[in-house]
Amino acid sequence: MDISLPLDKMTNSEKIAMMEKIWDDLCRDPESIPSPKWHQDVLAAREKEIKEEKASFTCFDQVKERIRDQIK
Repeated sequence: MDISLPLDKMTNSEKIAMMEKIWDDLCRDPESIPSPKWHQDVLAAREKEIKEEKASFTCFDQVKERIRDQIK
């Protein structure tokens, strides 16, 4: 299926709205979209770090502040 959108004529807001509609549609049946193998690999590695007490965590407020500082 070849779908053509007038992207050059759409505003950024319209493009984001279109992406949100597509995302909402995909989320109706998440089981139909398999996760790539590397997702499981990353999760397993993180779980191992936690079990070995090698993982470090940052509270969400600190993460938000760090991101805000980076984009200033």
